[in-house]
Amino acid sequence: MKALFHKYKPHYRDNLKLATPVMISQLGHTLVQTSDSIIVGHFAGTVSLAAVSLVNSIFIIPMIIGLGIAYGLTPLIAQKNGRKDYAECGRLLANSLAINIVCGIILFAGLFFGSVYVLNHLHQSPQVIEQAKPFLLLLGLSVIPLLLFSTFKQFAEGLGFTRQAMVISIIGNLLNICLGITFVKGLFGITPMGIKGVGYSTLIDRCLMAVVMAVYVFKSPKFKGYLKGFAVKSLDRLRCREILKIGTPIALQYTFELSAFSGAAIIIGSISLVQQAAHQVAINLASITYMISSGIAAAATIKTGNYFGVRNHQELRISAISSYHIVFIFMCCTAIIFSFGNYLLPWIYTSDENVIFFAAQLLIIAAIFQIFDGAQVVGLGILRGMGDVNIPTIITFLAYWIIGLPVGYVLGIYLNWGVRGVWYGLLLGLAVSAGLMFFRFQHISRKHQLKI
Repeated sequence: MKALFHKYKPHYRDNLKLATPVMISQLGHTLVQTSDSIIVGHFAGTVSLAAVSLVNSIFIIPMIIGLGIAYGLTPLIAQKNGRKDYAECGRLLANSLAINIVCGIILFAGLFFGSVYVLNHLHQSPQVIEQAKPFLLLLGLSVIPLLLFSTFKQFAEGLGFTRQAMVISIIGNLLNICLGITFVKGLFGITPMGIKGVGYSTLIDRCLMAVVMAVYVFKSPKFKGYLKGFAVKSLDRLRCREILKIGTPIALQYTFELSAFSGAAIIIGSISLVQQAAHQVAINLASITYMISSGIAAAATIKTGNYFGVRNHQELRISAISSYHIVFIFMCCTAIIFSFGNYLLPWIYTSDENVIFFAAQLLIIAAIFQIFDGAQVVGLGILRGMGDVNIPTIITFLAYWIIGLPVGYVLGIYLNWGVRGVWYGLLLGLAVSAGLMFFRFQHISRKHQLKI
């Protein structure tokens, strides 16, 4: 064990140093929803909390499509940086920025014109639908600045500069909480806005974060050498295709996974309003730990991309396996917290005892699927760094839509297990995904080693 630890120790240190700011930054996406849920749960009531759950379940799909396409920039930047092709990094940034602006506008247009139709055909409580409509439109508008922020964030992180996005995310979330409480409650003479208040606070927060991140990249001397290739004339079809070749499968991977969770929320909403609110509480807590694991995965993508770029496959394997070790230890710790705090943690969101009762049951299940969730997202990150995105996309579709969600529907609806049955299906999907991702990594990495 001592020899094994010394073998991986340098990579534990390097990966954690790179991952920690990314983890905090990644938490920003979830903490926006967390703060929205807490504010609404305590100040607007259970119906509003169920509306937040429904809207987040719908909005997460276009949001993650956009973020997935933006994430396609990071492995390319990491590989070009590993080969010291600095000017090409700036050219890739210009093309990614153009792609994400267009993508943001299309996603908002889809939400704007399709939200009313979608909400009216989900068989949800009329009270929930009434509050959900204006909130969904405000969140939809915020996707444009969110993708602008993500473009510059992924560029900086691909080069190993991770702290600034972390700082901006922390400040942004504090601002979102302050504005959310102010707007929802109607402080300082402002008319109380209810659930629309957290929509406005999220929109303002994301606009400011996009501006600050862009200014940081363009003004910091760290990036001058990389931005020499950044120009309108750098826009071309081949680079856009290169980014989309990686970004589109990543978007599909996230879409297949998170849309399964969104589908689960809609299924649960057809069971009962209280169980839907409990699902929102439990899934939000699980999302916090997922985003930390996603930060570890992002660091794994960067390190894997660097090693893959210089064809050092031996170090790539050691670095990748150390990321698996890190996420496994972290998720075991969060599983213990969820298990022993399953009745205490839901009080952060609501004082409704019925909601707390169901949420406590779900956190026991979440304690188990934390480990599989962490393993599968790190596996995805490692494979992205190696440029392997197509087979993992098929794996995510198989795990969540062919296995996880159908099993959850049968257990939850047909066998009448309720919300717990739906979550058992999600647990199975995560386990299948984690196992197949690990076997895929082993196959690809060993094949590259044999070529040396």
